[in-house]
Amino acid sequence: MAGSLKNTQKVRVLFVCLGNICRSPTAHGVFEAMVEKNGLSDRIEVDSAGTSGWHIGARSDPRSSEAAGRRGYDMSHIRARQVDSEDFSTFDYILAMDDQNLADLQALKPDDFNGCLDLFLSFSSDYAGQAVPDPYYGGEQGFEHVLDMVEDGSRGLLFRIQCQLESGQ
Repeated sequence: MAGSLKNTQKVRVLFVCLGNICRSPTAHGVFEAMVEKNGLSDRIEVDSAGTSGWHIGARSDPRSSEAAGRRGYDMSHIRARQVDSEDFSTFDYILAMDDQNLADLQALKPDDFNGCLDLFLSFSSDYAGQAVPDPYYGGEQGFEHVLDMVEDGSRGLLFRIQCQLESGQ
């Protein structure tokens, strides 16, 4: 659970995968759309990053963008970036797509970080405890499956944050 919130504070969420071109930008785009649809853009900020720097500045993988676009999500504004130490003082939720990225983030985490560092799908009702698989080397169906997982996890995360905002914690 992220630290206590004042009514004027934004909740900041960072989604993290390896290269920040498939899974984390998909989560970024889906969650951002859900936040906007629920009228919470002034209270929740969303970003994504990768643990590697391979794709810094690149757009999302075209297959991710196309799959998301078919479901009405726009990822055109998202550019890959690498996680840095400042993210731990900026974000309340830092959510990894898989165990390896979570381990990499835990190694970077400063001792004074009091936010939520966890697997993204820990907020999922249908995929809890699972990793979001990397669709990069798979076919089109892999990107659709990632979207299914991300939509479910995003619904659970949004519910958690809405409860947190309502309670002021």
